[in-house]
Amino acid sequence: MTDLTKQIILSEEAVISKIYLIRGQKVMLDADLAELYEVETKQLKRAVKRNIERFPDDFMFELTDKELKNLRSQIGTSSWGGVRYTPLAFTEQGVSMLSSVLNSKTAIKVNIQIIRIFTKMREMLITHKELILEIEQIKHQLTDHDNNFLMIFEYLKRFEESKQQKLEQTNRKRIGFKP
Repeated sequence: MTDLTKQIILSEEAVISKIYLIRGQKVMLDADLAELYEVETKQLKRAVKRNIERFPDDFMFELTDKELKNLRSQIGTSSWGGVRYTPLAFTEQGVSMLSSVLNSKTAIKVNIQIIRIFTKMREMLITHKELILEIEQIKHQLTDHDNNFLMIFEYLKRFEESKQQKLEQTNRKRIGFKP
């Protein structure tokens, strides 16, 4: 299998499906990264532990038992089987740092793709926020317009009522002195 073929096989959907939101951060788990890098999870963990100073808490953290249980319930089934150790979760910066720890060509190429996908997701989120703000502005303008239309209809209704009253006044039977 050539490097080009390997890039084609690694689709955005495959990577995005392995990104989870844990502790308010988008992260990837060690087992998923190991699978993408085509290395064993224990090999990835060993490389990280040898270079632990490169992975501060905002780059990587270990899941708590509660987080692991919650994650498994979200996925539906346990894809990890009988894991002996709780998984490590890598933020975007942690994934980026992995490229300096894992030196295989596959790991470097996969890492580049993952970072591009994280960047694309961030850009989409920013664009999404801008769209939401624009929609809110339009809603506000429409609400103002609706209020203005309601006011105009109220004035028209009052005008019609006063016109009707005048018409009734002129058409009513007169009583009293007639010339």
